[in-house]
Amino acid sequence: MRPKQATINISNLRLRTFIGFNPEEKQKKQDVVINIEIQYAINPAAMDDHVEQALNYKTITKQVIEHVESGRFLLLEKLVADVLDICSAHHDVQRARVTIDKPHALRFADSVSLTMEYQVDIHSHLTLLEKAS
Repeated sequence: MRPKQATINISNLRLRTFIGFNPEEKQKKQDVVINIEIQYAINPAAMDDHVEQALNYKTITKQVIEHVESGRFLLLEKLVADVLDICSAHHDVQRARVTIDKPHALRFADSVSLTMEYQVDIHSHLTLLEKAS
């Protein structure tokens, strides 16, 4: 039996970006650490080594890097939401979870992090299928 679902984990992607609304935060890039989990319906052709049928984690990571490093964000919420949008854009993605840490954001803490999740709404898909038939 072939698997029907797979999970990609991208761990501790370390990038630099403008994040924050204080004057010094707007002038100097800061480190962020990104963790991504993507669950997707695996294409059976990918199980036969058809690369073009696989969900390409390298492409997703490059999009995340480009967006984060070239962007300016006032809030961690906006940054996490943008990365989550990138990670959930592929039609096979059923669930995605993004956590971004902002190291040394608080004086006595190692970091502050924020997590957001995306999940396909199965009920809306069933409703659409019912209307189509």
